[in-house]
Amino acid sequence: MKTCRRVVVTGLGSINPTGNSVNDSWKAVKEGKCGIAEITSFDTTNFKTKVAAEVKDFHPEERLEKREIRHMARFTQLALYAAEEAIRDSGLCGTSDFNYDSKISEMDASRCGVIISCGIGGMDTIEEQHSRGENMGYEKVNPFFVPMAISNMAAARVAIMHGLKGMCTCPVTACAGGSNAIGDAFIRIRDGYEDAYVCGGTESCITPLGIAGFQNMKALSLSEDPKRASIPFDKDRNGFVMGEGSGILVLEEYEHAKKRGAHIYAEIVGYGSNCDAYHITSPSPSGEGGAACMQLAIDDAGITPDKIDYINAHGTSTSLNDKYETAAIKKVFGDHAKNLYVSSTKSMTGHLLGGAGGVEAVFSVKAIEDSFIPATIGLQETEPEMDLNYVPGKGIDKKLDYVLSNSLGFGGHNACLIFKRIEG
Repeated sequence: MKTCRRVVVTGLGSINPTGNSVNDSWKAVKEGKCGIAEITSFDTTNFKTKVAAEVKDFHPEERLEKREIRHMARFTQLALYAAEEAIRDSGLCGTSDFNYDSKISEMDASRCGVIISCGIGGMDTIEEQHSRGENMGYEKVNPFFVPMAISNMAAARVAIMHGLKGMCTCPVTACAGGSNAIGDAFIRIRDGYEDAYVCGGTESCITPLGIAGFQNMKALSLSEDPKRASIPFDKDRNGFVMGEGSGILVLEEYEHAKKRGAHIYAEIVGYGSNCDAYHITSPSPSGEGGAACMQLAIDDAGITPDKIDYINAHGTSTSLNDKYETAAIKKVFGDHAKNLYVSSTKSMTGHLLGGAGGVEAVFSVKAIEDSFIPATIGLQETEPEMDLNYVPGKGIDKKLDYVLSNSLGFGGHNACLIFKRIEG
C-alpha cells in the first residue's frame, strides 16, 4: 500500500493576456486590468467576433533559442516561456538566470516529470501549412509540420529542454485540461512515482479558423467593447472571449522541497475529476457533474465544504456555464455558499481553453500567498438566481486558508483543485 505524501507548490510561471510574467500578470489582476482588446493577429473584417485576449509584446527569444523557435507552434513557445520561469522560480536548476538548455541540477532527472495540457495544439501551424500546400504544392509543406502541430509537443519540449526524464504526458480534456495536468501530477507525487513535476496548460488558437469555429457555434461574445465582452455572471453575458497563454506550476514532495530550502507557496491537498456524460458542449442540467467534481476534490482533501474560503470559478461568461456553475456551488456548499467568495479571472484573461486551468491555478496560489481575492471585473448586474458573492469590480484583501479552482470543459470533462495555506 502506498503512503500518501504531502505535495507543495515551489515554482510559478505564466504568460497570459494580463502580463508576460507571474509578477506582472498578478499585479494587473490585483488592479483589475482587462487583457481583452481588438484582435490584431488577423484581419477581422469578415468576422462577427472582433475582440480577444491576446498575449502582448511576446518575445520568445528572451528565454528560448532562436534557431528552435521557428520549429515551434505558438502554444509550445508560450509553454516553454512560462515553464522556464517556473523552473527558475523553484530553484531546481540552481540558478535564477535564464539560459538555453538548462538542466535540472538539484535532483535526479528521472524523478521529475512533465504534464502540460493543450486543448487544440498548433492551429496556427495547421492553417499556415494547409495554405502553403494548397498554394505552392504539398511537397512544400514544412517537414517540421507534424512535430510543431501535435498537442503533446509543449510537454515534450519542456522535458527535452530541461532534461526531465520522469513521466511526460499531455491531457487533452478541453477546458479542464490544465487542471487535469496539475491534478494528475499531484497524484503521481503523492503516490511516490516522482518527486517533482512541471505541470499546467497552454493554448494559442486566436486564428481565423479557431475564431470562426467557436463563433459559428455561437459560443463567443460578439460585443465589440472589451470591457463588456467577458462578463461572467452578468445578466448581459453572451459568450466567452478567446484567450491565449500558459500557466505552469512546479509541484514537489514536501520533504524534498523542505530539505533543499525551497520557497513553498502553498500546499495542494485535493483533486477531483469526472465526466458529465451528458453532451458534447453543454454542461449537465443544474451543474450536476461540476457539483460532483467539487465534492470529489473536497473529499480528497479530507475537509468539509465550509473550510473553502474562495472559489476561482470556471466562469466563462456563457449563459449555461455561469448559471449551472452557480447552482453546483449551492448544491455542494449549502448554507456556506452565502459566505463564499466566488470570482472569475476570465473577466480579465478571457478563456484560455486548455491553458485556463494552469493560469487560474497560478492565480489561486497567489491569492493564498497575498491574502487577496481577485475581482470579477465588468460585472454589473446579475440574474435573480445568480446571488453568490462574485466579488464584482474590485478585489478584496482577505486571508485565505483553502482555495478551490474549477475547470469545466466541453465533452463534460470536469477538474477541480484545492490549494491550502502552508503549515509546518
